[in-house]
Amino acid sequence: MAYLKPRFFAAKVFNPLAMKTGIGGTETLTVVGRATGQPQRIPVIPLDHEGARYLVSTRGESQWVLNVRAHPTVTVAAKGGSREYHATEVPPAAKDAIISAYRVKAGKTVEAYWKQLPNSEDHPVFLLV
Repeated sequence: MAYLKPRFFAAKVFNPLAMKTGIGGTETLTVVGRATGQPQRIPVIPLDHEGARYLVSTRGESQWVLNVRAHPTVTVAAKGGSREYHATEVPPAAKDAIISAYRVKAGKTVEAYWKQLPNSEDHPVFLLV
């Protein structure tokens, strides 16, 4: 599976700012690192769609995706508080409608990723329960 590694500015400047301010609907995902056992924090834009909540990986098979697969108990935090979830990967056949809704919600923030990784198979999706 493909992966778009974030550039220095995104990783060291934008991501911390997004998690601190919630810009663009950003919330903070915390997952246990599969190798270190330490918490990894990453900005995400959760999607509430048809009565369920999802996480979509815009950059493909990222470190947080690998960590969620190894440790599916995650926390999603916003200004109003945080909530713990169990994340289950959505099968490829069920992802298209979720990804379409996600792209509408996240808008221009994520379009560049889909230009580089246009195949929905390159974007893992997780149901949060």
